Amino acid sequence: MSAGETRKAEESRHRGLGRGLSALIGEEADIAPSRGEGNARPQRTLPVAWLHPNPLQPRKSFGAEELQDLANSIREKGVLQPILVRPTAKGPEAFEIVAGERRWRAAQLAKLHDVPVVVRELSDAESLELAIIENVQRADLNAIEEAAAYQQLIDKFGYKQEQLAQELGKSRSHVANTVRLLKLPDAVQAFIRDGKLSAGHARTLVGDPNAEARARDIIEQSLNVRQAEHRSKKKKTKSTQPASNADIRALESGLSEILGLKVQIAHKGSTGGELRIAYRTLEQLDDVIQRLSGGT
Repeated sequence: MSAGETRKAEESRHRGLGRGLSALIGEEADIAPSRGEGNARPQRTLPVAWLHPNPLQPRKSFGAEELQDLANSIREKGVLQPILVRPTAKGPEAFEIVAGERRWRAAQLAKLHDVPVVVRELSDAESLELAIIENVQRADLNAIEEAAAYQQLIDKFGYKQEQLAQELGKSRSHVANTVRLLKLPDAVQAFIRDGKLSAGHARTLVGDPNAEARARDIIEQSLNVRQAEHRSKKKKTKSTQPASNADIRALESGLSEILGLKVQIAHKGSTGGELRIAYRTLEQLDDVIQRLSGGT
């Protein structure tokens, strides 16, 4: 393949990513072998038993009720959109699912023996990239799965957040805020995966040292996002509020009494402050040093 052809193929692939796998599958189904596309094959049917999940599939949870509803639909109308698969090194009767695992699982529940597929020759990287983007575009992922998918695209394929946002039709802030959810404790991430905590609630907890406790409060008290944000702001304001003048004066007085010297405290809130001890003679300074070093 010439350099121009290689570039054209790469551009075509990324245009497909931007449109989603449904566009790619549609193109594949319409392609005839006589067109000479080496990696393109028309739609066909394969036994359900020949298909296997992609171990790197970003979606980890499949709701039983959701699968049963889809199985009922498939039982009545069949699988309307083909499953995208790729051949594997395990033999001619083994194919890895790139997109459509949910349909494959539902087809098994519906007792189907064969399912429609489109077979494409894809590398490991291409398979993972397409699987992630398809799941994100279809909103099939919970917020933590979505965040992990974005991080995979960034780590494995060198995407920048802005580029990723353009590919997926999302805002850059959405991508950035979603990825930040991975900084939350495991227990809080589990609440999000289980649907107990929304992404909006979770964003108010990022960076909070007591995120798990606050998450439990949000769940137990059924707080909405606005209430959770208000409590987060209130907590931050309280933690950064400087000590009152009365408290500072009391501390200064106590230290002056202990040391027998004038003491000043310049408190600067959450950024700390300065402690100043005034002395008149070297003997007084030596006495302070002895006290601080534990001497008598």
